[in-house]
Amino acid sequence: MVSSMEFMFRRLSLFLGLIFLSSSLLYGQSETLSAEDCGITALVTCAKMIGQDQLGIVTSPLRTTPKDLLWIVPFGVAMGLGLDYDAHAMRTLGVDPSRENKFKKVSDYGGLYGPAASAAIGYFLGAKTGNSQLRDTGVLAGEAMVDATIVDQAMKYAIDRERPNTGDGTGRFWPHGLKTWPDGGSMPSEHTMNVWAFAHVVAAQYDGWRTRLAVYSLATTVSASRVMARDHFPSDVVVGSTFGYLIGGFVVRHRSPEKRYFSLSTVNTANGRGLQLSYNFAR
Repeated sequence: MVSSMEFMFRRLSLFLGLIFLSSSLLYGQSETLSAEDCGITALVTCAKMIGQDQLGIVTSPLRTTPKDLLWIVPFGVAMGLGLDYDAHAMRTLGVDPSRENKFKKVSDYGGLYGPAASAAIGYFLGAKTGNSQLRDTGVLAGEAMVDATIVDQAMKYAIDRERPNTGDGTGRFWPHGLKTWPDGGSMPSEHTMNVWAFAHVVAAQYDGWRTRLAVYSLATTVSASRVMARDHFPSDVVVGSTFGYLIGGFVVRHRSPEKRYFSLSTVNTANGRGLQLSYNFAR
């Protein structure tokens, strides 16, 4: 079941998403912003970034290329198998309130509270210590999770799938048409989409095998926990993890100063303030 705190968080995120999208259309899309431009004292800029992200995400299917088939085809196959296997998987899993409660707690802390707290701590600690990479990672992770929540909510309303613990347990789509819409929010999994967006950002910002192992292990654990808690079908977490990973990558490519070829910033010199042009040879 969805707690009142989660319900309020989702509705607030959807509301903010509409505001952010409106602000992006108001200010235009010509300016390129990065994590350095967003902060606690520049919330309007942060809102503009989210709005630009949403427009870019919504229109991304128009920019697909043949190489995208490398992930689209496997995703389609996984979805087909998942939808066919969903009901059988949940019947095999069975009902165990004690187990479900434990895994729900794991997924709540690992998929929502933990990543959100980590992003906030990273931002404030990085800002306080002058660690720009840590600060920017906090901003990007938070941005990706807000983006993921907005996309998740839109997809839930559009797909309207019953959860494993409602209806006849088979995960029907639009079971009663518009009469009782929305009937469920099973697809995609918000926790899964959120944590995979977070994981991709952190893994990209701190590109080492230990970091990747840690964050992707967390994301995988949360994904499995959502099924074990009987909050989602296997295909729900496939959709959530795929979209979360893609959203995290989208944010990193468009916002991370470390991932750009060039960066322009102001510096203090003996003769006053000046401009510094940097080139990233690691790209």
